[in-house]
Amino acid sequence: MSVFLDRVARGFLMTELVKGFALTLKYMFKPKVTINYPFEKGPLSPRFRGEHALRRYPNGEERCIACKLCEAVCPAQAITIEAAVRDDGSRRTTRYDIDMTKCIYCGLCQEACPVDAIVEGPNFEFATETRAELYYNKDKLLANGDRWEAQLAANIEADAPYR
Repeated sequence: MSVFLDRVARGFLMTELVKGFALTLKYMFKPKVTINYPFEKGPLSPRFRGEHALRRYPNGEERCIACKLCEAVCPAQAITIEAAVRDDGSRRTTRYDIDMTKCIYCGLCQEACPVDAIVEGPNFEFATETRAELYYNKDKLLANGDRWEAQLAANIEADAPYR
């Protein structure tokens, strides 16, 4: 009988409704946490893993030495590399492709690279209209690296104590 009276008293006094209004009032006067996404962007960690990029040395030469460690470590087998020996005896890539539809953004390619050639950059806005646009070749990856080089270098330097 006491359970019935308790339920009737709560229904009559509308305690749940009063608690809901109190919670609303509590948060009404606090600063807003919502951001207006296309116009405002939240902070990104230096370790954020976004769109892939191939980096260059300051003299303009590409960093990739065609060791193929990134291709070997990729669990999704999204990376394809072909290499050739240059006239000076060094190895460089002739083909470096990433199938972004397969990529799981694990960051293992970046961790395996001994010269920080392949990195996952800060760009997360790379939606496309067709799947074909998500097959990145060497030229597209180098263009990404050139576009984001300042941010990539800063992120690698910020992450250096933890590597």
